[in-house]
Amino acid sequence: MSDLLILGTRKGTLFLDRMASGWKARPLAHRGLSISYAARDPRDGTLWAAMDHAQWGPKLSRSTDGGQSWELLTNLTYPEGARFIEQHLPTPGSEDGDAPTTYKDAALLKVWIMAFGGSDQPGTIHAGTLPGGLFTSHDGGESWELNRPLWNHESRGGDLFAGDATHRNFWGGTPAAIGYGEFVPGIHSIVADPEDADHILVAVSSAGVIETRDGGKTWHGKNTGLLNDYLPPGTEWGHDPHFIVACEADPRRLWQQNHCGIFTTADGGENWQLVSDKGSEVHFGFPIAADHADPNTAWVVPAKADSERTSVDGTLYVGRTQDGGQTWETLREGLPQQDAYDIVYRHALDARGDRLCFGTTTGNVYVSEDRGESWTCVGSNFPPVHSVRFG
Repeated sequence: MSDLLILGTRKGTLFLDRMASGWKARPLAHRGLSISYAARDPRDGTLWAAMDHAQWGPKLSRSTDGGQSWELLTNLTYPEGARFIEQHLPTPGSEDGDAPTTYKDAALLKVWIMAFGGSDQPGTIHAGTLPGGLFTSHDGGESWELNRPLWNHESRGGDLFAGDATHRNFWGGTPAAIGYGEFVPGIHSIVADPEDADHILVAVSSAGVIETRDGGKTWHGKNTGLLNDYLPPGTEWGHDPHFIVACEADPRRLWQQNHCGIFTTADGGENWQLVSDKGSEVHFGFPIAADHADPNTAWVVPAKADSERTSVDGTLYVGRTQDGGQTWETLREGLPQQDAYDIVYRHALDARGDRLCFGTTTGNVYVSEDRGESWTCVGSNFPPVHSVRFG
């Protein structure tokens, strides 16, 4: 288990070290800056923070000395000619196709997620962005390249570098982008197969899960079995995964917290199965974490859907399954059970061995040392937490 916690918060990057007396916070790094995601590269220990600054724009920051000093990187940008089809928030009473097709030049709004290649890919790092781009670096972040086959995929209109759309665009916008003055899709999940460097899955809000098996040259939807409350059954595109994660010991076992429930697959995404019930205590939420060794165990932090976006009935609890989603239990010991209105964002829950941690929008951070059975608050006055990762 890791004795380091890395938090991306609205006011900086926060590190917590596990000491004999408990978890102790270091002084904030990137003080005053919003950090959308922060993590440690397990291959070489480099620390990464995605800076989300309203005035200066999004940038990456990295540290190779354990956070003592940081280097600012500004080289992740969309190439000239990268365009996308604008999404318009639906007008009540309007029909699909009412709005004309309009195009916009792509500009980086946010780095939403980072993922690291396997031990056989030193220097390979992936980044998912708003407005829906997948960037890859093969030199440790010195340079980045947009994955054009995914950007030009027919599901989002075809090759807009070459001209106007040749296919219908099925990539919807995400409400998470509205604060940036846009309504664009975003890539928030990247699952790099530790056994196959050419195999990557990404999840897009709002489009679905997309897979490559040839290192990003071609991409195919992996949405069979997904159900959507506002789309006809069997619809291929337009799904709204909130986060997907794989079991490290069995990468074919994937878990997905979706806007419309919790899904799992035991065959690498060929067939998804809904494993939660609408109206039950465990169904809607944003984050999901998978046990690294046991493919049948996963954790979520439920929330109240859509109009409220708060905790369920003023209580904070964690849902856990240990039988592949057949049943869910609620774990509440040590968590507030009244007047609690915390929300946990999609990247703000992590698991490592028997240890789990999550952080909330109200600046509370909880750690469990026993697989979620009981929880301890290790900080209650932190800035709102965007991401939590063990180091």
